[in-house]
Amino acid sequence: MTIKNVVVRNDGGMHFTARTGSGFALAFDSGEEQTAPGPTEGVLAALAACSAMDVVSILAKKRQSFERYEIHVRADQRDGYPQVFTRIDVVHELEGPAVDAVALRRSIELSATKYCPVAAMLAAGDTAIHHAYHLIRTGDQPLDEIGEVIVTGPYRRPDVLRAK
Repeated sequence: MTIKNVVVRNDGGMHFTARTGSGFALAFDSGEEQTAPGPTEGVLAALAACSAMDVVSILAKKRQSFERYEIHVRADQRDGYPQVFTRIDVVHELEGPAVDAVALRRSIELSATKYCPVAAMLAAGDTAIHHAYHLIRTGDQPLDEIGEVIVTGPYRRPDVLRAK
């Protein structure tokens, strides 16, 4: 089992600085004069970064290269407390001359169902996560393709819920 540590310090008002056990600082804020992301935006950024790291790693193993890669995340958050996300759309946008759509879809699926712990934690709760892609192939066989890969959650990660 791995143990992670974070210490959060109040810097005045609704300004906070989190110090991770690995020595990095993250700023969080809330309110009218917000100067940093709020905690739930941080969760969305963590989901995108976690999934992106998986997908890049898996694509490299599949010998797939790209020129540009972005992840766009949009979330619906419940108005009532606790204000959890009920739906998150994660769209992986890749551009390159020879990216294989099947390899991209499989990479996203593996991240969503096996490797990304942030996605697993969210999908184990009340959140439905729609994992999709937008592939722009610019090479000899141009392609502009959009598609959904898989939906995880809500409560569709029994492996996470029963793992000890």
